[in-house]
Amino acid sequence: KVFGFLLRVSWPLSILLHVWRPTVLTDSQQPQQEYAHSIRLDGDIILGGLFPVHARGERGVPCGELKKEKGIHRLEAMLFAIDLINKDPELLPNVTLGARILDTCSRDTYALEQSLTFVQALIERDGSDVRCANGDPPIFAKPDKVVGVIGASASSVSIMVANILRLFKIPQISYASTAPELSDNTRYDFFSRVVPPDSYQAQAMLDIVTAMGWNYVSTLASEGNYGESGVEAFVQISRESGGVCIAQSLKVPREPRPGEFDKIILRLLETPNARAVIMFANEDDIRRILDAAKRNNLTGHFLWVGSDSWGSKISPVVQQERVAEGAVTILPKRASVDAFDRYFKSRSLSNNRRNVWFAEFWEENFSCKLGMHGKRPGSPKKCTGLEKVGRDSTYEQEGKVQFVMDAVYAMAHALHHMHRDLCAGYPGLCPRMANIDGKELLAHIRAVGFNGSAGTPVTFNENGDAPGRYDIFQYQINNRSVAEYKVIGHWTNHLHLNWTTGDSSLPASVCSLPCQTGERKKVVKGVSCCWHCERCEGYHFQASEFTCDLCPYEKRPDQNRTGCQPIPIIKLEWHSPWALLPIFISVLGIIATTFVIVTFVRYNDTPIVRASGREMSYVLLTGIFLCYIITFPMIAAPDVVVCSFRRIFLGLGMCFSNAALLTKTNRIHRIFEQGKKAVTAPRFISPASQLVITFSLISVQLLGILVWFAADPPHTFVDYGEQRTQDPENARGVLKCDISDLSLICSLGYSILLMVTCTVYAIKTRGVPETFNEAKPIGFTMYTTCIIWLAFIPIFFGTAQSAERMYIQTATLTVSLSLSASVSLGMLYMPKVYIIIFHPEQNVPKRKRSFKAIVTAATMTSKLSQLAAERPNGEVKTELCEVNLTSFYYSNQTQYSSYLNKVTKRSTVKM
Repeated sequence: KVFGFLLRVSWPLSILLHVWRPTVLTDSQQPQQEYAHSIRLDGDIILGGLFPVHARGERGVPCGELKKEKGIHRLEAMLFAIDLINKDPELLPNVTLGARILDTCSRDTYALEQSLTFVQALIERDGSDVRCANGDPPIFAKPDKVVGVIGASASSVSIMVANILRLFKIPQISYASTAPELSDNTRYDFFSRVVPPDSYQAQAMLDIVTAMGWNYVSTLASEGNYGESGVEAFVQISRESGGVCIAQSLKVPREPRPGEFDKIILRLLETPNARAVIMFANEDDIRRILDAAKRNNLTGHFLWVGSDSWGSKISPVVQQERVAEGAVTILPKRASVDAFDRYFKSRSLSNNRRNVWFAEFWEENFSCKLGMHGKRPGSPKKCTGLEKVGRDSTYEQEGKVQFVMDAVYAMAHALHHMHRDLCAGYPGLCPRMANIDGKELLAHIRAVGFNGSAGTPVTFNENGDAPGRYDIFQYQINNRSVAEYKVIGHWTNHLHLNWTTGDSSLPASVCSLPCQTGERKKVVKGVSCCWHCERCEGYHFQASEFTCDLCPYEKRPDQNRTGCQPIPIIKLEWHSPWALLPIFISVLGIIATTFVIVTFVRYNDTPIVRASGREMSYVLLTGIFLCYIITFPMIAAPDVVVCSFRRIFLGLGMCFSNAALLTKTNRIHRIFEQGKKAVTAPRFISPASQLVITFSLISVQLLGILVWFAADPPHTFVDYGEQRTQDPENARGVLKCDISDLSLICSLGYSILLMVTCTVYAIKTRGVPETFNEAKPIGFTMYTTCIIWLAFIPIFFGTAQSAERMYIQTATLTVSLSLSASVSLGMLYMPKVYIIIFHPEQNVPKRKRSFKAIVTAATMTSKLSQLAAERPNGEVKTELCEVNLTSFYYSNQTQYSSYLNKVTKRSTVKM
């Protein structure tokens, strides 16, 4: 099983030999020599430890320079925690913890080779082929059995080590590895950590970006599990949230070439709007990125957001304070452990011999040299051994010390619970814990819950991850030009900032500026954070961030186009110029008509009034009066009553007038046609008959109105289409009665039919003497009326698409009705009124003539008209003189009056 795994990861043969090579001890060899490059503490239970004591070496050298904080501080934190646990009578009583601590040299492959030490005790060794010089069987050095491992630091190292530890069921608790990949419980089931994974960190960083109002950012990762998985988690979460878009995702190679960081900076400038850069990079890469930005004069352009690898470290920003100013960084919530500070400051060369790298740290920390074999051959200063940490050198507790101690305590608490379950009441280790089952220990690890070294709770979820708790820092330069990290908030499932993000001076990192009110976003395909702003035009309003919807038909967009408001409703006002002219004409007509009616009533029995046909005159004057009066309902504000009056009187006035005139012209035509054939009077020419005929014609109009009322009761509506202009600001709804153009045609059509028929009769009776029963005035009236209505039709229907349609059509219709009435009033009645008032001497009875004489005179007049067309003018004149037409015409009015008297049985005409 082990061999197959080793082949799969292509381990070197030297590693395999190292694992299975028997270690044979001679009398001259000491067991401690095996641990010259590791720390070994004896104990009942041995814990493994992996720490980056040295940096990665160059040019084939596995290890480089010493790492004082990340290496020595963390290593000493594990030793300090073990000391405290061994002294604690409540935790693992009568059980001593030991340790086997190795250096990973910040390299995953080297760490893998070192970690094989932890599994040696679990591998059976075959010594059958080995014999001592004296023939005795060999004595093998028994390796320490490691029950659990604390570490590693880098995620790439933890991933590599976790793959082999899980094969031997050895639980592992990391104090610094945050790669999201390690949360996969199917692949890294024996891995746990006291720091939150980068998935939490990525969420916290996304919340920071959102709080800053940024939605267009670039990402930068150091090649490796930590950087790549961190960026991948950030990209994944941002994609799921949909609020942040990634402009570019760049990667720093493990072995960057000269000029590589300048190229990265130039590539970031390809998307200048993405000023925010999300960084999951190691501190060396961070330092070189900042330096490249400084070289390219881009100080203040980029907005850096750093992960916990940047945190609150000084080394990445040394001599680059200005270019790093404003950077927002994140760090797992931590607190300084005061007890560790006292412990570490008390360490010296004499009391810390168990740490095999402490002498090297001493030289590095105090810049001195220890004897001939010191690690700093170029240092002129010699170490005295009396130096003191914190007094003769600067000291600041490394950030992960707390988590190292929490990891050790988590392992100790799990062993304590396991000891309580398996060895209840047994002092020390019982036989059941002689061989600790790693799977059972893992279950106890996942179940622990205690307050850690800094007072914060230590727990694990089902994947072995600790809860996410972060402090948010910003790198600031104060008024004294002193740069420092300041805590501006924290994140525990949610972001809490103690810093105002609504400042208008806050730099922006957005692809597109927000659209103004009334504009929608037209998103660029594939990039949800980039868009073009399009104004909601016409009658559309901004329904949402991305859509413009059409307002309801009766509404228009408001001023900001964020909603709809009712379209103003208008009607024809009394003070409108379009209403004043029809009203003026109508008022004059009503006054004139009233004057004529009063005159006729007063002089009702005079010859002129009687000769005009009193009954038919009053019907005709009623129609004229209705034509004038309809102007007021047409202009009044529409309601049910007004609309009812419009329906009734719109065509009724013309119907009264034209029915009366048609009856009159028809009567004249029948009389003279009958006179050509016989001297007997035609039927239905009496006043009563005339009234019956007239009201029969009017009843058709009234019947049509009743049917209209029954089929469609009058009501009002608002016509929003008439004045629906392209600019919604000018749109108006017109309050109208429900009289359509078709209804109008039907209402006036019957009256126009009567008018046309009356005109035909007027043409037929044009040869009647002009003083005979108003034949010619009626003809002129009908000709003029036809011209008025012929002009009305194109004006009325030709303005159907005009914005002023309501005003033009109403004014045209009312003026046409008033003009028609005025023509009838002026041509038929004004001459009579003039004679009645100003020439009463002409309004007297004349000599009566018989009906035969009247017809004979009309017949002679017709013949003379024919002669005028056939003979010279002189002959015609001679005949006219002989006939003495002058005397004849003078008596015509009296003759017609006598005829009316005969018809009405007021007098008898002698034939």
